[in-house]
Amino acid sequence: MTHPGWLLVGVTVLVTPAAAWAQTATDSLAVHWNEGAADCKINPPPPLETHAIGGMTYILRESLCATYEAPFMYLLIGSARAMLIDDGDVADPAKVPLAQTVLRLLPGTGSSRLPLLVVHTHRHLDHRAGDGQFASLPNVEVVGYDTGSVRRFYHFTDWPNGVAQIELGGRTVDVIPTPGHNETHVSFYDRNTTLFFSGDFMMPGRLLIDDADAERASAKRVAAFVRDRPVRAVLGGHIELDTAGATFSWGSHYHPGEHALAMTKADLLALPAAAESFNGFYTRSGPFLMINSIRVLIAEAIALFVVLVALIVAVVFLVRRRRAARGISATGVRLPPPTV
Repeated sequence: MTHPGWLLVGVTVLVTPAAAWAQTATDSLAVHWNEGAADCKINPPPPLETHAIGGMTYILRESLCATYEAPFMYLLIGSARAMLIDDGDVADPAKVPLAQTVLRLLPGTGSSRLPLLVVHTHRHLDHRAGDGQFASLPNVEVVGYDTGSVRRFYHFTDWPNGVAQIELGGRTVDVIPTPGHNETHVSFYDRNTTLFFSGDFMMPGRLLIDDADAERASAKRVAAFVRDRPVRAVLGGHIELDTAGATFSWGSHYHPGEHALAMTKADLLALPAAAESFNGFYTRSGPFLMINSIRVLIAEAIALFVVLVALIVAVVFLVRRRRAARGISATGVRLPPPTV
């Protein structure tokens, strides 16, 4: 079911004449992302879309045909340096030229190009596979994605409590620990645009929860943080729902009728109650679909095992009945006919 507070708007995406592999649109959050293709070998879409949303801020998305994860990445540009939040699921620049695209968006050229900081919402590969495209570039710093690196870089002394700041030059970004989906997860709040970048912590898709207690604590922490702050929109790591709120199948390269990316402050404030209702396996609460995928897989495996055992018992029972009806013992010896 579509949540009435979610942004449901769309505009035509324009193709940049300078590069056939990129798509760019300008301004606002009203964008209809490329829906991929039923057959990616026939007229595949460009592997990367770029959308400017004002305030020196860009949304980038890897195509569904480049990777079914189709993750979103966010570029924030200040006067002293820029910051890229996540770098996608594709390592090969020949397939997705992420670093090349990001560098073209930065002010300056060559040695005068604005320095870039690459950070991650969390350590899952679909949010950091592009690290290698940036690792050897001048004036680029790639922050580590393990828990220790996250705590050291942001100077968290009481993880997961506290809020850190990143200064980009006339632009301050708050960093809020949000473990639950993953123990390394952080979210970002840009004070200039009032955008909240939530990664996989909250998005229009499956909220995969590894640690329910951590998820509940993170939901409360975020709700307290945004309660007295303006939030233009909440931008997550993926879209996995259609406009009716139904999920696309796992691994799908085609998302017809895809839901809008943006969620709202009201959604963030509603998340603590939804997290409290999570049963530890699979729960749908309002717009939130919460899943512990490991537990679900274990439960499915147990159910499958029970079904197999039941089938085996049923087959053995039927074989014995047939043998008995034909007068054959369990060892295969024909029994003498019963005496009258």
